[in-house]
Amino acid sequence: MYASVRDDLRTTLDEIRAAGLFKPERVIGTPQSASVSVASGEVLNFCANNYLGLADHPEVVAAAKEALDRWGYGMASVRFICGTQDVHKELEARLSAFLGQEDTILYSSCFDANGGVFETLLGPEDAVISDALNHASIIDGIRLSKARRHRYANRDLADLEQQLKETQDARRRLIVTDGVFSMDGYVAPLAEICDLADRYDAMVMVDDSHAVGFVGPGGRGTPELHGVMDRVDIITGTLGKALGGASGGYVAARAEIVALLRQRSRPYLFSNSLAPVIAAASLTVLDLLESAGDLRERLNANTALFRTKMTEAGFEILPGNHAIAPVMIGDAAEAGRMAELLLERGVYVIGFSYPVVPMGKARIRVQLSAAHSTEDVERAVAAFIDARDALKG
Repeated sequence: MYASVRDDLRTTLDEIRAAGLFKPERVIGTPQSASVSVASGEVLNFCANNYLGLADHPEVVAAAKEALDRWGYGMASVRFICGTQDVHKELEARLSAFLGQEDTILYSSCFDANGGVFETLLGPEDAVISDALNHASIIDGIRLSKARRHRYANRDLADLEQQLKETQDARRRLIVTDGVFSMDGYVAPLAEICDLADRYDAMVMVDDSHAVGFVGPGGRGTPELHGVMDRVDIITGTLGKALGGASGGYVAARAEIVALLRQRSRPYLFSNSLAPVIAAASLTVLDLLESAGDLRERLNANTALFRTKMTEAGFEILPGNHAIAPVMIGDAAEAGRMAELLLERGVYVIGFSYPVVPMGKARIRVQLSAAHSTEDVERAVAAFIDARDALKG
């Protein structure tokens, strides 16, 4: 049987390669940092979500080493059987306080967190209204629920209001949006979304994976940025980006929501507990965030410099001021070739194409970090210019 399946799979893989959509995985031989070692040598890293440069921070690494001795390597169990340690409860309490929510529940990833919310909270008599550009984990999580599914155009408040009008017969309604849309760097208009939620008696959920730690005056994410920390009902996020870069996710929400998730959320009930070393190191990250104003300022300065210099050089960058800076290419094969040319010039970036982004909207998503120096940013811009010239020639 597998012989025929194998031939079909090989044909599909060949088609992916021919279309320029194949996604190779480069092997990194060093810790995640502003520069990393790959097969071709040391290169500047502009594709990691290491926004604050904490992935290899000495205090975070030291906390992880200490945690291994104190708490062990792993729990070998799920939380409600014998997989909960003091360090898990402490991290949940710290995240709740940091995000201004009543309680928090940890997951092995934010993908699992988003996969565990909708089925638990919503049934056939309910409706979920989702932004069209929401992360794949939100889309998949919604599919797991029996709720009525509605979608509104990206950040289109008029369309959102229309969906709210059309779902007024639902028992519960949940508006869900990314805080920052990961392929575009756009920020959701949370204040206006909360206004509509109040007007039409709906709840609001935000996946703030690309914001917590560095967006907002205190790094508390898009709810803080828009002044709606007390108006958002559910926040999901990750420990795998700005908050240290390892793995793990969470839901921070109203107390009753978290309590129900502990009882019925399948990814929580049937997945091993977050490794204690990650939980302990994340506590150190939260300590660092209390005095991370200089890191956030450096990240913002690097972002502004890159966006300004690239625009002056004639590149098309989607508007905004987020550290995600999408350089629009259009053609998938051209984006892939551009990424290869940049790697040859010592800059590690990735071309994104369908199905990660819409067909014909291929891009190189540049990720700025506080770990980058001004010279790193200027070198990256020069490499882009040189690679563009080589591509045209």
